[in-house]
Amino acid sequence: MTTWLSQEAYDRLKAEYEHLTGPARGALAKKIEAAREEGDLRENSGYHAAKEEQGKMEARIKQLRHLLETAQVGAAPEADGTVKAGMVVQVAFRGGALDGERETFLLGSREQAGHTDIDVYSPQSPLGGAVLDSAVGDSVTYTLPNGKQLTVEVLDAQPFTG
Repeated sequence: MTTWLSQEAYDRLKAEYEHLTGPARGALAKKIEAAREEGDLRENSGYHAAKEEQGKMEARIKQLRHLLETAQVGAAPEADGTVKAGMVVQVAFRGGALDGERETFLLGSREQAGHTDIDVYSPQSPLGGAVLDSAVGDSVTYTLPNGKQLTVEVLDAQPFTG
């Protein structure tokens, strides 16, 4: 699946990937080697902590590699009334306790979260997947992780400008 990323997000993730596969990987290998030299590995908490850190780092490297290989980088798609990844979407909840409440979010990579003031929902999330490819004015119903269903009306979809 292609993931839309702004150029800024792509550059930041690429720098993280290069750091993790270069200096960070080398430093961790030295840390593991130093812990290994301390003796019995079965009782060496420093060694086990470093190996756990290595596993997490390798998982992040794999995640970043996949994301960078499949990313669509650049400007968000043009506004044509259809919800696409890379757009800021406004929805209104219909029915239930949230009736009439509105939410605005960026439909894109979770990697954008924390680097923008707007909430980010991935196309794989329940709400993101429900509104993806829908048109402004459409009402869509989706299932929450707890099994309940919510309906939202798509009010607007505009290109993300950063």
